[in-house]
Amino acid sequence: MMLCLGAALCQGAWASSAFETYGDIAQFAIPLAALGISWSKDDYEGMRQLGYSAAATEGTVLILKNTVDATRPNGGAKSFPSGHTALAFSGASYLQLRYGWQYGVPAIIAASAVGWSRVDAKQHYWRDVIAGAAIASGLSYLITTPQQTELAVFPTMLPDGATGIGLSYRY
Repeated sequence: MMLCLGAALCQGAWASSAFETYGDIAQFAIPLAALGISWSKDDYEGMRQLGYSAAATEGTVLILKNTVDATRPNGGAKSFPSGHTALAFSGASYLQLRYGWQYGVPAIIAASAVGWSRVDAKQHYWRDVIAGAAIASGLSYLITTPQQTELAVFPTMLPDGATGIGLSYRY
């Protein structure tokens, strides 16, 4: 986690605008926030799914970047697809699929801004950003399952000998 944060902060040093810096940092911040949310919910299955989804996304992006010869708007290489956008959408799509729109909508808006920052900085074309978002969203859809709410009903006995029914609801 510290390595990701350090990389994000170092990337920001070379960014040419505050918006580009946002994209450099948010690409890591969104999936790390998703991890933190899952951890706060003791959702270890969700953390596993997030890890698999992010790894599959990054693997796919690396393969495509090294096989598709696409030039960036600034003349650089390896434009297709946008890795920043893919990583951001990996976390955002996971939040949407695992916990619903209350978590997903703000994360997807933040991830969309990452993509926009990449186009604005002349690092990518819109096709690169859309492809990165689609790859991450598609893989998240294949890997992530919604968190199940759990209702448990159980008999209980109090210390004074009284009996009753206990209810536990996990959300």
